[in-house]
Amino acid sequence: MKVCIPTETNQGIAADVYGHFGSAPYFMIYDTESCTTEIVVNTNQHHSHGMCQPMTVLMDKKIDAVVCAGMGGRAVQRLNEGGVKAYRAIQGTVQSVVDQFLKGGLEEITVANACIQHDCH
Repeated sequence: MKVCIPTETNQGIAADVYGHFGSAPYFMIYDTESCTTEIVVNTNQHHSHGMCQPMTVLMDKKIDAVVCAGMGGRAVQRLNEGGVKAYRAIQGTVQSVVDQFLKGGLEEITVANACIQHDCH
């Protein structure tokens, strides 16, 4: 399974999780089967509210899940339509988030409990 986690830096598993999915500077993709990582630069980081298109950067990565502090309902809907689930991250590093994800300890983000504005986290 490939899990995408937005980060502020490209420090690998030591990077802190970024506050919001679409505007993150980087995406860390963690493969739970091979325990490998890949860093992707978010070239769509700067966008107008409601206009983020992070999946254009990630579409060839074949991710299965996104773990982040928050995202809007439209983003959740688009991910779900593509077969990708979203989960709410705990505060901390990519490593701590991956550990919690693997234990099944993260809440799934749905359209109903998604962010309305950027002040939800």
